[in-house]
Amino acid sequence: MEPLIEIIAVKKHYPVTRGFFKRKELTVKAVDNVDLVVRRGETLGIVGESGCGKSTLGRLILRLEEPTEGRILYAGRDMALLPAGQLQQLRAKLSIIFQDPYASLNPRKSVYSIIKEGMEIHRVCSRSEMRARIVDILEQVGMSEEALDRYPHEFSGGQRQRIGIARALALSPELIIADEPVSSLDVSIQAQIINILMSLKERLGLTYVFISHDLSVVRYMSNRVAVMYLGKIMELSDKEELYKRPLHPYTVALLSAVPMIGGNGRGRRIVLSGDIPSPIFVPPGCRFHTRCPEAQDICKKETPPLEDKGGARFCACHFR
Repeated sequence: MEPLIEIIAVKKHYPVTRGFFKRKELTVKAVDNVDLVVRRGETLGIVGESGCGKSTLGRLILRLEEPTEGRILYAGRDMALLPAGQLQQLRAKLSIIFQDPYASLNPRKSVYSIIKEGMEIHRVCSRSEMRARIVDILEQVGMSEEALDRYPHEFSGGQRQRIGIARALALSPELIIADEPVSSLDVSIQAQIINILMSLKERLGLTYVFISHDLSVVRYMSNRVAVMYLGKIMELSDKEELYKRPLHPYTVALLSAVPMIGGNGRGRRIVLSGDIPSPIFVPPGCRFHTRCPEAQDICKKETPPLEDKGGARFCACHFR
């Protein structure tokens, strides 16, 4: 599959200011020197603990955040170099589904107003066609026309997330960033939303970047999986290979915690000592060495590159 998004040496650092004069004293390294390719038509899962930078990376792809360094290419074009008119056209091809269906919908607007807003900005269709088009979009996510004139507070969490998906589909995008789209929903509702996303992908030929901390959901949804830790990608692989034979010690620890019927099939659960370090005070060398059960002296001094280990598998570890 051809590349749709190419992320090249991207960094996103946030200054930490203190005092009345807002002096910059420290830096939060949310995303630090990431290289990644999202192929057209695939679902790329991004997993990791809270604070690892996966949501920030998703926002960088959409240009909701500007990278501190590096380049992000869409279909071979550098998004930062596009004129305003071309950038606006590009934004119509990129969309996002937010994590919290309660906070992401304006409570003062009807469903019709919420969905039509982006369509009006990008002049997708005429006013006379607008309502019929929105009804069609709602039907694709399992909702009827009667929802149009109602407000977000009148719906359940799962219904609100369906509205969020409908809003993401309004401009007929090519790429959708799904940022923890089911984490705030009940398990039974999660299955419904996941099936909707899978069906839409097949029917509309969408490309997803699926961000989640739920490894079971990521396995079901994704073609490839990138594992992030403290702003860096530790491992990148086809999902089946990654789940059957994880390479990086961090991936091994994550997968050991996934509950499975009859045991997890990977031996005992690995409990990592300590907490994830602060992205302000990043450990030298391999970022995982402070918690890694296999760490040696070289891990404390040299940062391992994300290397091709064969079979389209990439791992950032000195010993794998």
